[in-house]
Amino acid sequence: MTSKGRLEVICGSMFSGKTEELMRRLRRAEYAKKKVLTIKHKIDNRKSYSCIVSHDGDSREACPITSCEEGLDALMDLVDPSVDVVGIDEIQFFPDGAISILKSFVDRGIRVIVAGLDTDFRGEPFGIVPYLMAIADSVTKLHAICMVCGEEANHTQRLVQDGTPARYDESTILVGGEECYEARCRECYRIDKQPLQESQAVSGNCC
Repeated sequence: MTSKGRLEVICGSMFSGKTEELMRRLRRAEYAKKKVLTIKHKIDNRKSYSCIVSHDGDSREACPITSCEEGLDALMDLVDPSVDVVGIDEIQFFPDGAISILKSFVDRGIRVIVAGLDTDFRGEPFGIVPYLMAIADSVTKLHAICMVCGEEANHTQRLVQDGTPARYDESTILVGGEECYEARCRECYRIDKQPLQESQAVSGNCC
């Protein structure tokens, strides 16, 4: 009878060290002579198409996967019986269909380690991450340093071109780095929840 695997979730805001922690655990698994497979979402090609790259410059080769049905099928095909550990970065970009696949890996005795944002720039639960946190064997929530005051940060602040906070009604997904995001503490985090037309009207009255 096959022993069950485990699901580990590494989460937090941007710049909190999620990818570094994922790579650290995968390296340790390799030191223990485990066969490790690293996966990334194809949408995140900021620094590399075929590697996961941390903000401090460390990198690790990874297989890019899309969110479509063909991508999920490819994920299942990649995880053959010889794989002991699966590491997935930017798990928030993966669709609901990935949940049952990850569960099946765990049932097969595989250790699954995922890293991703637990909240989006609006401060709300992001994608499948909250569900995975609920069913995980372990959850590690990391924190960054607030770029405004230097306190512990747990929010991802999106900024628009003039450095002001993004509006609440903007698209959830915008792949980027330091050029459009900052880590913020609860006190320094800002979100403009005004509808677009109202926000423009207020701006016009102020000019």
